[in-house]
Amino acid sequence: MDKPTFNYDEASDTLYISFEPGKQATGIELNDHILLRIDKDERQAVGITFFEYSVLAQTADFGPRSFPLPGLAQLSTDLRDLVLEILLSPPVKEILTLSTYTPSYAEAIPITSVHSMPLAG
Repeated sequence: MDKPTFNYDEASDTLYISFEPGKQATGIELNDHILLRIDKDERQAVGITFFEYSVLAQTADFGPRSFPLPGLAQLSTDLRDLVLEILLSPPVKEILTLSTYTPSYAEAIPITSVHSMPLAG
Protein backbone atom coordinates (compact mmCIF):
# COMPACT_ATOMS: atom_id res chain seq x y z
CA MET A 1 0.00 0.00 0.00
CA ASP A 2 1.44 3.35 -1.06
CA LYS A 3 0.88 6.68 0.63
CA PRO A 4 -2.78 7.70 0.65
CA THR A 5 -4.01 10.18 -1.94
CA PHE A 6 -6.05 13.17 -0.79
CA ASN A 7 -8.56 14.97 -2.97
CA TYR A 8 -10.47 17.89 -1.46
CA ASP A 9 -13.44 19.42 -3.24
CA GLU A 10 -13.81 22.91 -1.77
CA ALA A 11 -17.22 23.58 -3.33
CA SER A 12 -18.84 20.61 -1.58
CA ASP A 13 -16.41 20.59 1.40
CA THR A 14 -15.75 16.91 0.73
CA LEU A 15 -12.42 15.20 1.40
CA TYR A 16 -11.70 11.95 -0.43
CA ILE A 17 -8.84 9.82 0.89
CA SER A 18 -7.84 6.78 -1.12
CA PHE A 19 -5.53 4.07 0.16
CA GLU A 20 -6.01 1.75 -2.84
CA PRO A 21 -7.12 3.86 -5.87
CA GLY A 22 -9.40 2.01 -8.28
CA LYS A 23 -9.91 -1.01 -6.03
CA GLN A 24 -13.41 -2.50 -5.67
CA ALA A 25 -14.87 -1.65 -2.25
CA THR A 26 -17.92 -1.90 -0.02
CA GLY A 27 -19.12 1.42 1.44
CA ILE A 28 -19.88 1.54 5.15
CA GLU A 29 -21.74 4.66 6.29
CA LEU A 30 -20.37 5.30 9.78
CA ASN A 31 -22.53 8.42 10.14
CA ASP A 32 -24.00 11.10 7.87
CA HIS A 33 -20.54 12.59 7.30
CA ILE A 34 -18.12 9.65 7.16
CA LEU A 35 -18.13 6.88 4.55
CA LEU A 36 -15.53 4.14 5.00
CA ARG A 37 -14.75 2.03 1.92
CA ILE A 38 -13.38 -1.44 2.66
CA ASP A 39 -12.28 -4.62 0.93
CA LYS A 40 -13.99 -7.29 3.02
CA ASP A 41 -11.94 -10.16 1.58
CA GLU A 42 -8.60 -8.45 2.23
CA ARG A 43 -9.88 -7.02 5.56
CA GLN A 44 -8.50 -3.56 4.79
CA ALA A 45 -9.53 0.01 4.15
CA VAL A 46 -9.72 1.17 0.55
CA GLY A 47 -10.64 4.79 1.34
CA ILE A 48 -12.60 7.26 3.42
CA THR A 49 -14.87 10.08 2.33
CA PHE A 50 -15.64 12.99 4.67
CA PHE A 51 -18.67 15.14 3.85
CA GLU A 52 -18.53 18.63 5.43
CA TYR A 53 -14.87 18.00 6.25
CA SER A 54 -14.21 21.50 7.61
CA VAL A 55 -16.88 20.94 10.28
CA LEU A 56 -15.52 17.50 11.20
CA ALA A 57 -11.95 18.78 11.54
CA GLN A 58 -12.79 21.83 13.70
CA THR A 59 -11.61 21.86 17.26
CA ALA A 60 -13.98 22.73 20.09
CA ASP A 61 -13.15 24.57 23.32
CA PHE A 62 -11.72 21.43 24.93
CA GLY A 63 -10.09 19.68 21.97
CA PRO A 64 -11.19 17.84 18.85
CA ARG A 65 -14.90 17.37 18.19
CA SER A 66 -16.22 13.84 18.53
CA PHE A 67 -18.98 12.29 16.47
CA PRO A 68 -21.12 9.21 17.14
CA LEU A 69 -20.93 6.29 14.73
CA PRO A 70 -24.55 5.09 14.53
CA GLY A 71 -23.81 3.18 11.33
CA LEU A 72 -21.96 0.53 13.32
CA ALA A 73 -25.19 -0.49 15.05
CA GLN A 74 -26.76 -1.26 11.65
CA LEU A 75 -24.11 -3.86 10.76
CA SER A 76 -24.08 -7.59 11.38
CA THR A 77 -21.83 -8.66 14.26
CA ASP A 78 -19.18 -10.04 11.91
CA LEU A 79 -19.12 -6.95 9.70
CA ARG A 80 -19.12 -4.65 12.74
CA ASP A 81 -16.12 -6.52 14.17
CA LEU A 82 -14.31 -6.21 10.82
CA VAL A 83 -15.03 -2.48 10.58
CA LEU A 84 -13.81 -1.91 14.15
CA GLU A 85 -10.63 -3.85 13.35
CA ILE A 86 -10.07 -1.63 10.29
CA LEU A 87 -10.81 1.57 12.23
CA LEU A 88 -8.20 0.62 14.85
CA SER A 89 -5.52 -0.29 12.30
CA PRO A 90 -3.22 1.72 10.03
CA PRO A 91 -3.81 3.67 7.88
CA VAL A 92 -7.26 4.57 9.24
CA LYS A 93 -6.12 5.08 12.82
CA GLU A 94 -3.80 7.87 11.61
CA ILE A 95 -6.88 9.74 10.32
CA LEU A 96 -9.62 8.82 12.82
CA THR A 97 -9.39 8.37 16.57
CA LEU A 98 -11.91 5.86 17.87
CA SER A 99 -13.17 6.08 21.45
CA THR A 100 -16.27 5.44 23.52
CA TYR A 101 -18.84 7.67 25.19
CA THR A 102 -20.46 5.97 28.17
CA PRO A 103 -23.55 7.86 29.37
CA SER A 104 -24.25 4.99 31.82
CA TYR A 105 -22.65 1.73 32.93
CA ALA A 106 -24.94 -0.20 30.61
CA GLU A 107 -24.44 1.95 27.50
CA ALA A 108 -21.33 2.39 25.36
CA ILE A 109 -21.54 4.55 22.24
CA PRO A 110 -18.64 4.39 19.75
CA ILE A 111 -17.44 7.87 18.75
CA THR A 112 -14.66 9.23 16.59
CA SER A 113 -12.72 12.40 15.99
CA VAL A 114 -10.99 13.38 12.77
CA HIS A 115 -7.36 14.41 12.69
CA SER A 116 -6.95 17.74 10.92
CA MET A 117 -5.00 17.43 7.68
CA PRO A 118 -3.46 20.24 5.65
CA LEU A 119 -5.33 20.49 2.37
CA ALA A 120 -3.55 21.46 -0.82
CA GLY A 121 -5.58 23.86 -2.90
